[in-house]
Amino acid sequence: MWARNIQIYRLLDTEHLPLEQLAEALEIYRFQPCSETQARRVGWSDPAGSAGNGQLVHEVSGHRLITLMRQERILPAPVVRDELAERVDKLTAQQGFPPGRRDKLAMKERIVEELLPRAFVKNSRTDVWIDTKANIIGVAAASSKRAEEALDVLRETLGSLKVIPLAPQTPAGRTMTTWLNDPTTRPDGVLVGDRVVLRAKGDDGKIVATSIDVDGDEVRTSLEVGRQVSQMALTFEEQMSFTLVEDMSIKGIRFADAVLKEVDDTDSDENPVMQMETEFVLAAQCLAHTIEKLMHALGGEATVQPVDPAGGDHGKADT
Repeated sequence: MWARNIQIYRLLDTEHLPLEQLAEALEIYRFQPCSETQARRVGWSDPAGSAGNGQLVHEVSGHRLITLMRQERILPAPVVRDELAERVDKLTAQQGFPPGRRDKLAMKERIVEELLPRAFVKNSRTDVWIDTKANIIGVAAASSKRAEEALDVLRETLGSLKVIPLAPQTPAGRTMTTWLNDPTTRPDGVLVGDRVVLRAKGDDGKIVATSIDVDGDEVRTSLEVGRQVSQMALTFEEQMSFTLVEDMSIKGIRFADAVLKEVDDTDSDENPVMQMETEFVLAAQCLAHTIEKLMHALGGEATVQPVDPAGGDHGKADT
């Protein structure tokens, strides 16, 4: 299915660009591979990959999918350091004294320029889901840092993008702690799984409990000494299971067998683009429904003033 981890944001712009205009904006920032002298490039790519026809945005039933492609030349620091040390030793022997700090920096820059064309190239992609009906953006990333990179590029592409992280009125960690303390407070349709992460107040210490009875004595003892839930495995309305993190990240997404069967029933091996779109929209619809119910279970969404940060430093190329 489409995503294993997702960072969710509330889209504050309620007017969405027509699909054609969005495609035109993305085209300006279409991904191009690194040249021999470039360390990194980012840009938009076809979500269907090599099986697609170059289409940069796919839309099905109001759900849009775009993909940020990143390419980096991997030049390990030890390689540069060893080469620099060798050249410094050679120059010291030639001139009778070691080079100064400024000379060393210049030597290091030349080494990087010389080695970059021979460096390994690493490609990675970040999918971005836009729900035009619910005004939600989901970024398929395990960390907020990677998600914010994609949002920065999208902001630069569109000229403006007003989003805030999706947040409940009551912190998710506090609500999950209540669910663990008192099973009667758990909403209908929500099942607590067998994994929970508890953290202590005021420090970084944590307890990771897996494959256990979360209502058992071990977990209860930890709660009694003041530990709070920072992550909890949940199953939602028998549609999907995941780990909810206190910052509202959703990780380890697994869709229920019934959802996966629906994908199998619409299998289209002869048309990989159609198959990708089918899997995406089924996952997006399931996620949208779950997010709506989850926010209700957490006590409703917080009201936060819009923030429109300046465009990030992610251009089409960084050298």
